Amino acid sequence: MASKKSLRSLISTTTCPLRPAQRPQPSLVRTSACAFSTTTPSRSSEYESEASERPRWQQTPARMRAPIRLRPLPKGPEFKVNEDPRKLDDAYKQMLGPGGDKVLTEEVKWLAITHKSFDHGRRGHNDRLAYLGRRIVELQTSHALLNSPQVEGWPKDSAGRPMPDEFGRRPFLHAALSGLPGLTKEAESQVLDKTRLAPIAERYGLDKVTRWKPKQAADLKGSGIDGIATTSLYSIIGAIALERGGEAANKVVQEKILTPLGFSFTS
Repeated sequence: MASKKSLRSLISTTTCPLRPAQRPQPSLVRTSACAFSTTTPSRSSEYESEASERPRWQQTPARMRAPIRLRPLPKGPEFKVNEDPRKLDDAYKQMLGPGGDKVLTEEVKWLAITHKSFDHGRRGHNDRLAYLGRRIVELQTSHALLNSPQVEGWPKDSAGRPMPDEFGRRPFLHAALSGLPGLTKEAESQVLDKTRLAPIAERYGLDKVTRWKPKQAADLKGSGIDGIATTSLYSIIGAIALERGGEAANKVVQEKILTPLGFSFTS
């Protein structure tokens, strides 16, 4: 037994495990690669100060410009938009009266007359202001139609009572219900049709100061100038409601939009 134990210990101490030689793995990272800088390229302080001083309505944001132009230049004459603040102030004075150029802030005045087709909407546009303004104009139009005299739709006898129909029924008529026929969607659409609102916007000169990009510069009517000018009219109402309150916006709608359409209001 002693000889067997000594033999086992001798074998365990003299033998060593045979391991295959391992080749060094090639490194996937090049140690000689050039290091890239993570810092942004610096611009001159003059450029930064000049861009920050100019308002957004006057320039396209630098980071929203493409480095190269992908589309070819359009054929035909180029449509020039108004960039003169004095001409814009004159349009606001024509619409809102003396001091109308001071009702809105400078940035909002330009935003209210900027359509989303101008400069691809990169300088802001008046879609949301027009949505709010349209709701206000529609509400005031419904009030005006409700209070305006309606054409008598049911014949009356000499005593002023409604005549019975072929089944002997007499409808209930009341002065408070006389304006209900004017609350239909058709009546409101006829009043606020763009063919009726566009001349009002042109009277105030909004078609001359609205910034947009027509499909054809030589055919503004066919490019939709009526709808564009009406949108500017709505957006100005929405801007007044946000900056001056709903009461001021309602007054402008009654005096500057609905009164030229033939409605009368008592103060």
